[in-house]
Amino acid sequence: MDKLANRLRRDAENIDAKVSDELDRRIRASLHGVTPVSGQQAAVPPARSRGFWWASSLTGIAAAAAVIAIVNSQPEAPPQQATPANVLAAVPKIDWKAESAMMTAQLQQELDALQSDIKKAEKRVKDDIGL
Repeated sequence: MDKLANRLRRDAENIDAKVSDELDRRIRASLHGVTPVSGQQAAVPPARSRGFWWASSLTGIAAAAAVIAIVNSQPEAPPQQATPANVLAAVPKIDWKAESAMMTAQLQQELDALQSDIKKAEKRVKDDIGL
């Protein structure tokens, strides 16, 4: 990286760019000729009425109460001791299917490398939890 940085610095030092007086005047004229449009403000969205605020608040409260009621009405499962088998059973299995996609060789190699990394990570997790 240092070699590249040094080479870029040397190349930048060798650049000899000069702007003619005419081009400089044209650039300044262009910059001064552009002015912001005055008198126009950004569009402000209309303010909501108090009725809208109350309706949205009450709707949110009603939805939260419904979710709480549904969750509380579910029968309670007997408590289970967390074991590695229970933990792994709760983790959804990811089905990695890429056969249907048209892959270039580089993308296929990258996919294979990623799948290999995922398998290694799964093995490490299983080793860590004692399976």
